[in-house]
Amino acid sequence: MDWKIGGVALGIVFFLAVLLVKPIGVSTQFVILDGIAWNAVDSSVITQTEDGKYTSTNPYLAKSHGKYAKHAANPLNYSFVFVIAMVLGAAASALSRGRESAEERSVPQIWRANFGDSKAKRYAAAFVGGFIVLYGARLAGGCTSGHMMSGLMQTSLSGYLFTLGAFGAAIPTAMIMYKRS
Repeated sequence: MDWKIGGVALGIVFFLAVLLVKPIGVSTQFVILDGIAWNAVDSSVITQTEDGKYTSTNPYLAKSHGKYAKHAANPLNYSFVFVIAMVLGAAASALSRGRESAEERSVPQIWRANFGDSKAKRYAAAFVGGFIVLYGARLAGGCTSGHMMSGLMQTSLSGYLFTLGAFGAAIPTAMIMYKRS
């Protein structure tokens, strides 16, 4: 798909999501997933109060008047299903293209040229990079999709600041990591 068509399609989808449901953001769902897993191992982590509300022995899950605890106890909500749909949609897109070999998808040529062909090294770098971005996003009280995409659509100052900071860090990092020969 041409990037301009894809960009317009993405803009329409985001606009409809904000208009019909709520602004898009997904980093909180990692916290919800942690709560689901933790509660599966220790059922005392999330409890329902007498008035039907949820709380947790974990202060983070209990914040926002138990909203995170409620979502961990009942994960089939819009945001959690949205994250699952993102993963499935990305997989369907990658499989439908079929242009790259499995080797190229796991260790792209540009990575191979700069860092070698070790899958373990590539996956470790992707994990560490993803962890840093997610950690920073949670520190900032949001995520890239929440701050950048939804924030820019709503003309939020924090959205513009986050976008400038993200690209201000990403461009020099890419230039350093992927030096032109």
